[in-house]
Amino acid sequence: MKILAILGSPRKGNSEILLNEALKLCDKNLHEINILNPCQLNISGCTACDGCKETGYCIIQDDMERVYPLLKDSQRIIIASPIFFFGIPAQFKLLIDRCQCLWYEKYVLKKTKSSSNKRKALLMLVGGMKKGEIGITCAEATLKAFLRTIDVKEHKTLAYLGYDEPGAILKNKSVIDEIRDAIKELLQND
Repeated sequence: MKILAILGSPRKGNSEILLNEALKLCDKNLHEINILNPCQLNISGCTACDGCKETGYCIIQDDMERVYPLLKDSQRIIIASPIFFFGIPAQFKLLIDRCQCLWYEKYVLKKTKSSSNKRKALLMLVGGMKKGEIGITCAEATLKAFLRTIDVKEHKTLAYLGYDEPGAILKNKSVIDEIRDAIKELLQND
């Protein structure tokens, strides 16, 4: 199974810990795992130029050229991201915004082929705010729109609030068990 892991964080911290724990549970002998960190990629912002409107291909030449095939071909997607001001970090949002060409391809040009395998995703969101779920709700809404655009219809969200300092998530002893259960569910063939 092809698994795409996306780390949305610009720093080493709780999101990276969550992603690493999830990937430890994925047998590398059984799965092809690709890891993307948008913060380390050269991705320009979408300029809404409509250059992709007729073709479904973005006219901007940068690291997204190697990201698009991974988004299209992966059967499972694992995303770990912090919540910044109720949303995802800007570097990760650049990647998502550049999927406008995939939106045109799917909804306007009707070129998207339905994948025979049911694609699923696991979202792991962590934020420093201690109460309220608006940050999770806003970040998850963005990620749900992204997943719909890349034809991932099913996802599960694990959300953790009150973890700001790097490594603080490890104080929550149930995190590893929750990730283990979520990965087991994610990797099931439907």
